[in-house]
Amino acid sequence: MKLGILTAPFAETALNDVADWAGSVGFRALEVACWPRISGPTRRYAGTSHIDVASISASEGKELVAALAEKDLEISALGYYPNPLHPDLSHRQDVIDHLKKVIGAAGRMGVGLVNTFCGGDASKHVDANWDEAVKVWPDIIKFARDSGVKLAFENCPMIFSYDEWPGGHNIAYSPYVWRRILEAWGGDVGMNFDPSHLVWQMIDQARFIREFGPHMSHAHAKDLMIDREGLYERGILSAGIGWQVPRMPGLGDVEWGTIFSGLYRAGYDGPIIIEHEDRRFEGADEKVKRGFLLARDILSPFVK
Repeated sequence: MKLGILTAPFAETALNDVADWAGSVGFRALEVACWPRISGPTRRYAGTSHIDVASISASEGKELVAALAEKDLEISALGYYPNPLHPDLSHRQDVIDHLKKVIGAAGRMGVGLVNTFCGGDASKHVDANWDEAVKVWPDIIKFARDSGVKLAFENCPMIFSYDEWPGGHNIAYSPYVWRRILEAWGGDVGMNFDPSHLVWQMIDQARFIREFGPHMSHAHAKDLMIDREGLYERGILSAGIGWQVPRMPGLGDVEWGTIFSGLYRAGYDGPIIIEHEDRRFEGADEKVKRGFLLARDILSPFVK
């Protein structure tokens, strides 16, 4: 295993500078954020563009990979997390077009994995969304296969705000859906596993890894705290709004010993990438770095 970070919180910092810092403090992998290079408001921790995937050539990409290797860093994956099943068909096409650019860049760079979301229309139930997914995804999956790239869907429901409620913007969050994904596309699509999303869904962490561990291509390290006062106030039908609180690893309710025990038993030996969404450690780069270092110290004993 190699411990690393998702570069998304460093939106205003060049990738080379992020890499210099990450390598200097003992991280060995980067998941590189690759949203489109646009101006204007974006979703929190979404919009960072550390590689111009629309224009990077194969030679430039390989030079970048080599430069990171000199800092003892590897690229675990390119990351872009949009909603490819968005009900606005124009928006949907825009994000699919960019996702293909990310995939194409990964292929040219020799990076074998792209992390993303399956997507979802929050106004539809899961089965209706799945019917749409089997129409939308085969073309994208074929493009990735032809590019020499595997896709990994994160198991995140994407319900953090009212515009994502009640159904969320990503249906790849439960065993019910993951069995379908693997049956349909298991050779081409794996899981980008984030244990924090199991906590507030009350999904058994150890059992989930026993079933899906062999299909995990990548892993995020993010914690989550259940705010019991918020849960009392809003109840479970709020789908986590007001009581699921993202935290740095070690500060929430994820059972990290259980997680790593399960990953090792499942044979997972891939990257462990810290995903930073903790509001207590943001607002300035130094605060973000402090959060990453706290997570490093919590997780390092497990990562061998």
